[in-house]
Amino acid sequence: MNAMNDTPGATDPVLARLIDQVQTARAAKGTLEIRGHGSKRFYGEAPRGELLDTRPLAGISSYEPTELVVTVRAGTPLEELEAALAEQNQYLPFEPPRLPGEGGRGTVGGMVAAGLAGPARASVGTVRDFVLGATLLNGQAEVLSFGGQVMKNVAGYDVARVLAGSLGILGVICEVSLKVLPVPVATRTLRFDLDQEQALRHLNLWGGQPLPVNASAWWNGTLVVRLSGARAAVDAAGAKLGGEVLPEDQATAFWTGLRDQRDDFFQLAFTAVTQGTRSLWRLSVPQTAAPLAELGGGQLVEWGGAQRWLLSELPAAQVRQAAQRAGGHAVLYAGLDKSAGVFAPLSPALSRIHRQMKAAFDPDRVFNPGRLYPDL
Repeated sequence: MNAMNDTPGATDPVLARLIDQVQTARAAKGTLEIRGHGSKRFYGEAPRGELLDTRPLAGISSYEPTELVVTVRAGTPLEELEAALAEQNQYLPFEPPRLPGEGGRGTVGGMVAAGLAGPARASVGTVRDFVLGATLLNGQAEVLSFGGQVMKNVAGYDVARVLAGSLGILGVICEVSLKVLPVPVATRTLRFDLDQEQALRHLNLWGGQPLPVNASAWWNGTLVVRLSGARAAVDAAGAKLGGEVLPEDQATAFWTGLRDQRDDFFQLAFTAVTQGTRSLWRLSVPQTAAPLAELGGGQLVEWGGAQRWLLSELPAAQVRQAAQRAGGHAVLYAGLDKSAGVFAPLSPALSRIHRQMKAAFDPDRVFNPGRLYPDL
């Protein structure tokens, strides 16, 4: 793992307080809920434990625009980080969703812990692909550092990346180093009137060609595709694909709404979830999978066909079986009834690895117990 006990708590009063809180909870056999803005508390199993607030652990530690690397503390608001990047015409290409929470629209630590990515994920990668290094406060109140602050430093790289999507069960993410990219020179958004089967066929065809397709979304008879890259490549692809070109302001509003889950589909979905009438599922399947017509309900297709959002009242077993038959799995993204479990059941081998990781980093089960799986 190439970890080291950095123990900077004596010189950092904020981190020292967090260390003391972990030591106290461990001695009392208590549990802690790691939380920043609370914008993703709905995601995963129900949170438990005394609040450990990461928001005071904020600020950009270092930023080297020429190196395309930024190091930032976990409690930093995501919007603050993105504003600093925008000043240098750079951005987080995986487009993490900025969701409303109790204290804001998401922190950097929550972004990594949740591991959620937006519309461009299929073309650029997910959160973990951009994590270069991290500092973690583990369940034994030790501060451990993994990875580095430059892209060529791969020492401990996988350990830093495994924190993405861990939902805080391994420890408190204190600081992360992230790879960033320049904002694309040109973008264009195209609109097509197609049913889901036609849309998937087009996306699969385009996916096999050297086209600068950066994002796609299909819902309710409409396919929207975003081209991104060099201006000549975008112009050539736009001429080849055809479709209706959306005005820039309209396109920006559409992709922002989709990224932040504030567009019409998600507003309908979250209203239904709040009312308890339906659940919102996120299905990960091969891009070439046929439409999951047997599930009915409202479906939104992203990532070239690899992500299928489903708003449905069907039993969990039926949804998961359909995803499995298609070669993928299903996650209960949002719903009032989580009795069937949020995440797809693990194989015995994967379950053993998860338990070993939890035991190594948080042997006393101090952090976010049961948030990922009930036995973790």
